[in-house]
Amino acid sequence: MYPAPDESALTVRAATRADLEAIAALDTGARAAHHHARYPGTPFDAPAEHTRCRRAWSRALHRDDTPVLCAVRHGTVLGAAAYGGEGTRAAIRPDRDSRATVKLDQLHVDPAHWGTGVGRALHTACLHAWRRAGFARAVLDVRWHNHRARGFYAGLGWRPDRRPAPDATHLTLRLDLAPGALPPPGSPPAAR
Repeated sequence: MYPAPDESALTVRAATRADLEAIAALDTGARAAHHHARYPGTPFDAPAEHTRCRRAWSRALHRDDTPVLCAVRHGTVLGAAAYGGEGTRAAIRPDRDSRATVKLDQLHVDPAHWGTGVGRALHTACLHAWRRAGFARAVLDVRWHNHRARGFYAGLGWRPDRRPAPDATHLTLRLDLAPGALPPPGSPPAAR
């Protein structure tokens, strides 16, 4: 467990199958809030979207190569993150490659708790796990139009990667994990 830096009641721990419903609900809510801002009136929080999110998180919670973390305050799951995932089995065993890359597949926070440090606490826990496992870099894909998420990651030191994104709607970001490679928390993004 990792206590959040400024919120002793917030902890980040390994998610369990018992957390599935809470994680799926907050993921559905976060996606709906993001999409409602871009497409007002569109029902992104429909039951079908919750079912899709539930299935995706269920798969992640049942895989050995996809660690899932959740941020919890007073027994309530407020955020979740998953990394590794399909196609990254070698990355989960970095002893095969001293420059192994890990992929942050998901990081979602209940919209009612955006800006409260929950996302930063999850990110910090991921960084600790990745460094402990010996990863040299991390990558993630973020939607082009998700300026809130892009700003969040830029503030944590993530930079655009030179590799192509999976499609025209996403931007691939990279984070070097070597000691000293990250800017101090809260510092402005470097000019590129």
